Amino acid sequence: MIPLCFDRVRGIAADIFQIPSEQITPMSSPRDISTWNSVRFLSLILAVEEEFGLMFEPQDLDRVTTLGEFAALVETKIGETA
Repeated sequence: MIPLCFDRVRGIAADIFQIPSEQITPMSSPRDISTWNSVRFLSLILAVEEEFGLMFEPQDLDRVTTLGEFAALVETKIGETA
Protein backbone atom coordinates (compact mmCIF):
# COMPACT_ATOMS: atom_id res chain seq x y z
CA MET A 1 0.00 0.00 0.00
CA ILE A 2 1.34 3.42 -0.96
CA PRO A 3 1.46 5.87 1.96
CA LEU A 4 -0.96 8.79 1.67
CA CYS A 5 1.86 11.32 1.93
CA PHE A 6 3.90 9.66 -0.84
CA ASP A 7 3.07 12.30 -3.48
CA ARG A 8 4.28 15.11 -1.22
CA VAL A 9 7.45 13.20 -0.33
CA ARG A 10 7.97 12.36 -4.01
CA GLY A 11 7.71 16.04 -4.96
CA ILE A 12 10.32 17.00 -2.38
CA ALA A 13 12.55 14.12 -3.49
CA ALA A 14 12.25 15.17 -7.14
CA ASP A 15 13.50 18.64 -6.22
CA ILE A 16 16.35 17.31 -4.06
CA PHE A 17 17.46 14.58 -6.48
CA GLN A 18 16.85 16.86 -9.50
CA ILE A 19 14.80 14.36 -11.49
CA PRO A 20 11.19 14.40 -12.76
CA SER A 21 8.74 13.17 -10.13
CA GLU A 22 7.29 10.69 -12.65
CA GLN A 23 10.58 8.77 -12.43
CA ILE A 24 10.14 8.25 -8.68
CA THR A 25 8.17 5.26 -7.43
CA PRO A 26 7.70 3.82 -3.94
CA MET A 27 10.45 1.32 -4.82
CA SER A 28 12.96 4.03 -5.83
CA SER A 29 16.26 3.71 -4.00
CA PRO A 30 19.89 4.75 -4.34
CA ARG A 31 20.28 1.89 -6.81
CA ASP A 32 18.03 3.48 -9.43
CA ILE A 33 18.40 7.20 -8.67
CA SER A 34 21.93 8.12 -9.70
CA THR A 35 21.85 11.46 -7.86
CA TRP A 36 20.87 9.82 -4.53
CA ASN A 37 23.84 10.14 -2.21
CA SER A 38 24.24 10.68 1.52
CA VAL A 39 24.26 14.48 1.26
CA ARG A 40 21.10 14.60 -0.84
CA PHE A 41 19.37 12.05 1.39
CA LEU A 42 20.19 14.24 4.39
CA SER A 43 18.75 17.21 2.47
CA LEU A 44 15.61 15.17 1.80
CA ILE A 45 15.28 14.28 5.48
CA LEU A 46 15.65 17.92 6.54
CA ALA A 47 13.19 19.15 3.89
CA VAL A 48 10.60 16.53 4.90
CA GLU A 49 11.07 17.35 8.59
CA GLU A 50 10.37 21.00 7.79
CA GLU A 51 7.44 20.26 5.46
CA PHE A 52 5.66 17.96 7.92
CA GLY A 53 6.86 19.45 11.22
CA LEU A 54 8.59 16.22 12.21
CA MET A 55 11.87 15.16 13.79
CA PHE A 56 13.53 11.88 12.85
CA GLU A 57 15.89 9.95 15.08
CA PRO A 58 18.89 8.25 13.44
CA GLN A 59 17.54 4.81 14.38
CA ASP A 60 14.27 5.65 12.57
CA LEU A 61 16.20 5.99 9.32
CA ASP A 62 18.41 2.90 9.70
CA ARG A 63 15.79 0.63 8.17
CA VAL A 64 14.80 2.92 5.27
CA THR A 65 15.98 1.62 1.89
CA THR A 66 13.34 2.98 -0.52
CA LEU A 67 11.38 6.17 -0.92
CA GLY A 68 8.17 4.26 -0.16
CA GLU A 69 9.62 3.11 3.16
CA PHE A 70 10.63 6.69 3.91
CA ALA A 71 7.09 7.92 3.15
CA ALA A 72 5.70 5.16 5.41
CA LEU A 73 8.02 6.37 8.18
CA VAL A 74 6.71 9.91 7.65
CA GLU A 75 3.13 8.65 8.08
CA THR A 76 4.11 6.78 11.23
CA LYS A 77 5.70 9.91 12.66
CA ILE A 78 2.64 11.99 11.74
CA GLY A 79 0.49 9.47 13.64
CA GLU A 80 2.76 9.73 16.68
CA THR A 81 2.41 13.52 16.79
CA ALA A 82 -1.35 13.59 16.20
